[in-house]
Parts: sequence; structure tokens; C-alpha cells
Amino acid sequence: MGGAMKISRRQLPVALVGLVWLAAALSIWIGNTFNLRERPREAVFDVVLPRLAPRTADPRIVVVDIDRDSLARHGAWPWSRLLIASLLERIMQAKPAVLGLDILLSEPDRLSPAALARNLGAATGREDIAALAGVLPDGDAKVAAALKTAPAVLGFVLDAFVHRTPPPAVPILARGAIEAPDIWQVAGAIGPPEVIEAAAQGFGTIVLAADADGSIRRVPLLVLINGEIRPGLAVELVRVASEASSLILDTPPPRLHIGPVVVPIDPDVSLRLLPRRPASWRARTIPAWQVLDDDATRARLAGRIVLVGSGAPELGGLRVTPVSATTPSVQIQADAVEMLRAQDVPSRPPWIAPAEVVALVVLGMVAIALAIFRRPVQASVLTGVICLLWVATAVGAFLSQRLMIDMAGPPALTLLVFAATAIGGYADNERRERVLRRRFEQHLSPDVVKQIVDNPRVLRLEGESREVTAMFTDIEGFTSLTERSEAADVVMLLDGYLEILTDIVMSHGGMVDKLIGDGMFVLFNVPVDLADHPRKALACAREIVAAAETYRETPIAQKLGLGRTRVGIETGVAIVGDVGGGRKLDYTALGTVVNTAARLEAANKEFGSTIALGPGAAAWIESHELERLGALQLRGRSVAVDVFTVAKPTIA
Repeated sequence: MGGAMKISRRQLPVALVGLVWLAAALSIWIGNTFNLRERPREAVFDVVLPRLAPRTADPRIVVVDIDRDSLARHGAWPWSRLLIASLLERIMQAKPAVLGLDILLSEPDRLSPAALARNLGAATGREDIAALAGVLPDGDAKVAAALKTAPAVLGFVLDAFVHRTPPPAVPILARGAIEAPDIWQVAGAIGPPEVIEAAAQGFGTIVLAADADGSIRRVPLLVLINGEIRPGLAVELVRVASEASSLILDTPPPRLHIGPVVVPIDPDVSLRLLPRRPASWRARTIPAWQVLDDDATRARLAGRIVLVGSGAPELGGLRVTPVSATTPSVQIQADAVEMLRAQDVPSRPPWIAPAEVVALVVLGMVAIALAIFRRPVQASVLTGVICLLWVATAVGAFLSQRLMIDMAGPPALTLLVFAATAIGGYADNERRERVLRRRFEQHLSPDVVKQIVDNPRVLRLEGESREVTAMFTDIEGFTSLTERSEAADVVMLLDGYLEILTDIVMSHGGMVDKLIGDGMFVLFNVPVDLADHPRKALACAREIVAAAETYRETPIAQKLGLGRTRVGIETGVAIVGDVGGGRKLDYTALGTVVNTAARLEAANKEFGSTIALGPGAAAWIESHELERLGALQLRGRSVAVDVFTVAKPTIA
């Protein structure tokens, strides 16, 4: 930002405003109060990420949907196990690469003829009826028989209260210690009956956890059940389809190997979905009734990864996702399988969150500095640029590495901090403008006051050494005038006199520093630069003397016997700034040049002159315009100084 920048006492309150807002933003960011961080971040991801990573539909993934038409044709839910077995048989006849069941078959069949005979025989004690169970159709046996004809993966759910042994697990090998502090952990699981369980080649959890806003954005890759690792349904489908015999956990960086597929692992060991829109589901979805009734339809399942689930509300498998409030869970699992197979998996490693906090601190400090040290338009543009650079960096990280860096949080909070600081600065500037106007509008011309208000930096209230021209005026014999005159008349006389002199001073660019009784202390070249200030001071003095003589002709002046006006002028270096303490500050000039000008005004009495100039001011004036009056010994100076006055015009 060009050179070292220091925060002045004036800018400190504005900086504190920005720092307070930055601290508040950080506390929200780190503390995650009321999910204020996750919700906006995930909402942006929902919109942006699918557009940044459009996927080509995987033709090997097919969803068999037990939809409402299927329920209308084949009966209301729950279907009998025999009907489910019939559906599975027809799918398996097509020889799919693997079948995944996104429906929980948790309890033994109680409605098929064999189950009814078995239960009735046990209830009545009749062995002949119970023996019929061996020859009548059995739903669980039919399902198991169908599942044995091709690779199948069954689903199970997690249960924190049911301490059942989870279904069998594929071997999971670990290379190094895997840090997964946020992995889903429960005490138990509910899976299919033993007869069905024995027919499957894999098991995966079909549970889905919603975020704080109720939307499903992730599916678990792995879960922990009573200390044992189990895969999610999508992971198992990919593993069985690729004929891998085990899963491998690898580090660093943390990764999960699913056969030829390698995906990064986040602390929660879940897959962040990039879901497809509902319109794209139709291309990969076949209604269950067509599979049951149409041989030609079943041919589309050959060699495919087939997921069986339901989009009908009656089955309770609808979930809220960013793309739809009624997304079938089987479509969510299909999206997960598609992403895993494409190895197109977004990741948010543990280091990203701390990096975002550091970035927010840096961006916030830059925003505060810009708000303080740059003009509003320039600061706004630069702040917008750094926010856009952050967004571009986050987009680039996703496109190149699939890293999910918060695209909106740091820029939004940076803009908030910048706005707070800028508003604080605006309020401070408004306050300063009012103060400056009150302090200077009676001492300077309106143009100079406007220049100071528009650019307060030209005014150095803290103090500076600068060249000034000091001028003192006084009325000859004013003390005796006050003694012999009425107070009201004296005040009326002075009001008119000082108003005239003040207007003249301002018209020449001078500043009326003080009114000292009947006299004035005037400074030129303060508080802003004034070119050729000694000459302007002399011109001002000559006009003051002429105006004072004219004023002496007014009735009130003649009545009181107003004396002539004397002026002393000197140019030199003075200390200029606010002087005083606490509640009483006075913008003035101090130094030898001020004392000399005051002494020169008094010396007019000794020399019989009206305007007396010191050598510093005289050096700026053409020699033919002045005449030397003599030398004057000043207190504290060993050498007398020359005194000059305005030369009398020569008469040709």
C-alpha cells in the first residue's frame, strides 16, 4: 500500500471498530454459533460445486424403482417376500454385475405360505401342519435363492440401542494410523435374517444423516459399529462390482482403496455428494413393474450395477436434498456409486478449516487497512478484488484438486469487516467535519474550510514546523477610549470594526487565529499552503489600514474617537498545531516569528508608522516597495533587526 503506514490517534477508534467486527466474525467462524458458518458454506457448495464438476452419466448404473405404479399393479406395501423374491429373480436372470438392495429386510418372513404353516403348526401343536412348511413356498428362502444367482449387496441400518452383531464384514486393511474423529459411531446394527444374510456377498449401511438444515449432503463411506468398521452401501457395491476382496485404508494422506478406486477420506469418513437433478434420474431408472412384467426391459440390466429401492412415499425412503425435498434414498446411493466409480470425490481435509480462519484474519486486517488508509472508492475496489481473488483461488482448488474451500464465508465476513470499518470511518469523518467546520469557519474563508473538510489530511493538528507569516493589528489609544466611553458603544464599535477586518483577512487567504481585545492575531500559510503568503499578508495589511480609516468616518467611530490601526508583519518558521490540554485546545502558532510580529506592531508607535515589517517578510517584497525605518532591538536577541514599512509613492 505504499510505504509504512501508522495508525494515528484520530484513526485508532476507526481501527478498533474494524477489529471488534473482525473479532466477532472470528468468534462466529470458530465457534460455529447456530451453524452460521456451515449453512451458508454448504448452500454455496450446493449451487456451485455441481456446476463446476458436471458428470457424464454412468451407463452401468441402473435404479429399479418400486414406484407408485408398481404398487398399484402388484399391491400395496409391504410386499410379500415372495413378490420381492420374484422381482429379485427377474433382475438376477439378466446377470447384473452386482445388485444392491436399498430396502431393509430385517425380520423373518411371516406372510408366505411356509411361514404361515410353520407358525400355525407351532400355535396349534399339529405337526402335520408344521410339516407343510417344508413343501410350501417360503419367502425368505426364495429371496436367498435369488440372491445366490449373482453378486448381491444387502443393506443394514445403525441402531444406538440394539446391541446386535453387525452383518459379516469384508476385510479392511490399514496402512498407518487413520485419524477419523468424526466417523459415525453406534453400538449396534439391524440387518437381514440369517437365511438371507448367508446369500449375500456384501453388506453396507443404508442410513443417511441430515445436516442441521435437514438436507442430506453426504453418505457414509465407513461407519464404526461397537468398535468394528463397516462400509456404506455405495462402497460395497463398488467393491463387489470390481471383484475386490478387501478394502484398504492408507495414509498419508488418508485414502480409501476400493479395488481400483482411490478416494480421499475426510474426518467424518463420508462422501460429499454432488447430486444429479431429478430430471436426470429417468435415464437410469426402470419401474419395478416393468422388470416384473417385461422380458425386454430386463435385458437392460445385464452387466449393470443395479440398485433396488423406492421413490414411493409409502416406503418412507424419501429424503430432503439440495436438489429436491423428495429425493429417493436409492437415487442418493446411485449418485454416490457414480461418484466413487468416477473417482470424482470432493474433499475437505482437516487443515482447510484452520487455513480459512487464518485467511479470514489476513483478509480482515487488509480490509481494515484499506478502509483506513485508502479513499472510499479505491478501498472498495481493492477489497472487492481481494475477495474475488479468494473466490478464484477456492474455485481453482476445487477444479484442480477437488478441495472444498469455503468460497463465500471469508469474502462475506471480509466485506462485513470492511463495511463496519468504513462506516466507522464515515461516522468519524462526519464528526471531524463538524468539529473542523466549527473550529475554522469563523477564522478562514469558506473555500479554505471546504478544502480542509474535503481532505483532512492537509491539516496536521498534532503539530508541525512550517513557514508562516504572522500579523498583529491594534487600535491606537483604544484603552483610553474604553475608559471614556459607554460599554454598549464600545461593543458596537468593535463589532463593526472586527467584522470588516475579519472579512478582509479571509479574502486574502489568512486565518484569524485570535481576537485580542481590539486587536487581531492573523496567520498566513496555515492551516493549508498559501502561495506567496508574505505578499498577500502585506496586501491584506494595506487593505485593513484603508478600511479602518474609512471606518473612522462612521458616526460611532467619530463619537468615540477611534484611533488609527497599526499592523506588524513578520515571516519565519513557527510551530503550528493544537495547543492546550483536555477540553481546551487552540490551533495556533508559537515561536520567534510570532513574538517578532507582535513587537513590530507595537514598534509602529516608536517609528510613527502604520505598517511595520520584519526582515523575514521584507525579503519577499520588492525593494522598491519598502523603505527602511531603522533597527529594533528585540528581547532575547543579541542583534537588532531591521524594520521596514510600505514606501510612500513618489510624485513625478
